[in-house]
This record gives sequence, C-alpha cells and structure tokens, in this order.
Amino acid sequence: MDQIESPPDKIVRHATLLSNQLHVLRQRMYPPEAQKSLRPFATHEVSSLTSIPESTLRTMSIEGKGPIPSRRENNHRTYTLEQVNELRQFFAAQKPNDALRYLPRRRAGEHLQILGVVNFKGGSAKTTSSAHLCHYLALQGYRVLAIDLDPQASLSAMFGAQPELDVGANETIFASLRSGEDRRPMREIVRKTYFTGIDLIPGNIEVMEYEHETPRLLAESNGGEAALFFERLRMSIAEVEDDYDIVILDTPPSLGFLTLGAICAATGLIVTVHPAMLDMMSMSQFLLMMGDLISVIGSAGAALQQDFLKYLITRHDPNDQPQTQIVSLMRHLFADDVFIPTAIESTAVESAGLHKKSVYELAPGDVGRDTYRRARDSMDAVNFAILEMINRAWGRK
Repeated sequence: MDQIESPPDKIVRHATLLSNQLHVLRQRMYPPEAQKSLRPFATHEVSSLTSIPESTLRTMSIEGKGPIPSRRENNHRTYTLEQVNELRQFFAAQKPNDALRYLPRRRAGEHLQILGVVNFKGGSAKTTSSAHLCHYLALQGYRVLAIDLDPQASLSAMFGAQPELDVGANETIFASLRSGEDRRPMREIVRKTYFTGIDLIPGNIEVMEYEHETPRLLAESNGGEAALFFERLRMSIAEVEDDYDIVILDTPPSLGFLTLGAICAATGLIVTVHPAMLDMMSMSQFLLMMGDLISVIGSAGAALQQDFLKYLITRHDPNDQPQTQIVSLMRHLFADDVFIPTAIESTAVESAGLHKKSVYELAPGDVGRDTYRRARDSMDAVNFAILEMINRAWGRK
C-alpha cells in the first residue's frame, strides 16, 4: 500500500520542484551565467534621456569624443546605460550652468529621498510600481537604492536574484536591522545590479525574522532600546546616505514591524491602489490601522518626516465603468493627494513581468508598437509625477 504523503512533506516537495524549475527557466532566459543584462540604447533614446541632440551625439562619435558607442548590424549606434551616464558627466562638466539638467543628482543641502511604496492589500502592484520607479529614476541619472522588505522577494526576482538560491543567510535587510554580534552594516549587504545606477538589498524568507525578533526584544527589554524598533531602518539607511539620491522601499503586504519601520523612515509615501471596491475597503482598514499605529509610535518618540503622501492608481482600465467610478470617488475624497497620471493595465507590463522585466527593459519588437507606447507613456507619466514631488521636496520647483 502506497504511503500517504503528509501535507508538510508535500509542501516541501512542491516548493523544491518549483524552485528548481524556476532556476532552470532563469538559466534558459539568461545564459550562460544566468545573469540579467540591460539592453543598449539607440541614439534617439539616448537623446531623449539626456536632452543631447542626436546630431551632437553623431558628431562626438565621429570625432572620438566621449564614450565610443557600439554598432548594430545596420550600423546604427548604441550606448550602454553606463555610457549614457558618462555622457551626462561630460556635458555637466562642459556646461556647468546646465549641470543640473544633465546630471540631476541631489546637491548639498538636499536630503536623501526615501520613498515607501505601501498597502497591505496584495495585488495593488507595489512591486511593479517599485521596479518601474527604480528603472525610470536610474535612466534619468539618479543613484538609486532598492530595498526589498517583502519576504516574497518579488522585487529581488525582478533584478535577477532568485531568493532561495542567490540570497544567503544574513544577506537581507534583516542583517542590518537585527540585534547582537551578527548585525552587519548596511554597506556590506548592498549589491550592485545589472541596471547601472541601481543597487539592491535583496529579500527572502529571512526577512520575516525581524517580525519574530522584534516582539521578543520588546518583551525582554521592558521599554529599553528595543522600543525604538521603528527607528532602526532609518538609522541603517543613514549609514549609506551619501551614496544615493533616492531609496525605494518595497514593503510587504502587511502592516507589521517592517512596514512601520518603512513608514517612519520614509520621506514620501506612495499608496498603490487598484480601483476596485474590495481594494478600497481593504485600503480603508489599512489607513485606519496605520493612523492608530503611527499615533502610538509617535507618542513613543517617532518623528515622521514625510514630504508627501500620495495615492497611485494602478492596474487601471480607463474603459471600465466601475473602475472609473472608484477613481472619481478617490479624487473627490482625496483631491490633490491622488496622482493625476495612472498606471494603466497593459499586456506590455504583464509580458515584461513574465520575463522579470519592466517596460523600460523591453526591446523593439518584444510587444506590439502601440501596446508598448501606451504602457511606456503611462509609466513615464506616473514616474515623472513622482519625480516632480521629489524635486519639490528638494526645493527645485
């Protein structure tokens, strides 16, 4: 008689099967080292990103000035993102009065921007929004640190790291937040990514240890140093503050200690909202709970320093009448606190996601031209609106 497999054994077996298959698929997508790489950019794309005229780029290439582009089979020039940043630095040095236009990194007196992407409702596109925002900002020339606070580690996967295989013990944000001799400075756990301008602190299931350790320390400390748990993430980020312009926090779909830490560390909060009634009901509870908890930790000494809190409509179908009604309701209730651009629901975004990419990584021909353009325009508009909030906080506008 065949032995019946217990549910725990089945779960472990299924997890192993799925993990191994995902590893095989990744090796097929990114041979031979199974590493992601960023596609090069054509001259017209570089011109759009940097405001350097195409004619100037062609002249520079002919005269051997600046980075030397590669050539496609059709003889068209292409640049890596690293070369695009070299062009930015070249023109910023050549035209100091326009340096901010070419190289928009934060200046002395401009505080590090820490953006928390939050909502405890799954499916609100937190990770998709976080990844696209990271990519957009890096393409504009900013130095970005992405921190994956979600034990599901979807953001890490977007950057090519399979959580259970590529992220070892004490290599997540928990390593910098934990207590005791095993704590590591944040700089030790930061990883370079294939996307020039973006560094990553990856996540995996280890991140959950913080949710288990914090209540234990709170109970043991009797109101001592552990009571300042909500300050730990902010203090850890301060260790690398000089290295970045913007930090993106992809939070878990829960209102736990990690999310509270993110809220306290953030200079700006972006609440992602899918315009459906169940999501609105969930967000209502999220906001009520968040308000109560912020009041409690505020009385314990937390000083919230948000420059803005904004709602971002995600997975939006403008032709869906019920969604249109929800969006109208949100704009009526929250007015200017709702971003005007929305992240539309698109097969281009879904297709990119299947390959752990953003629309910014898609190459011509990966999806239909009109589909791509519609998705790209939507993401550009959303991320430009977020960047406007950052510039306003820096006093640039």
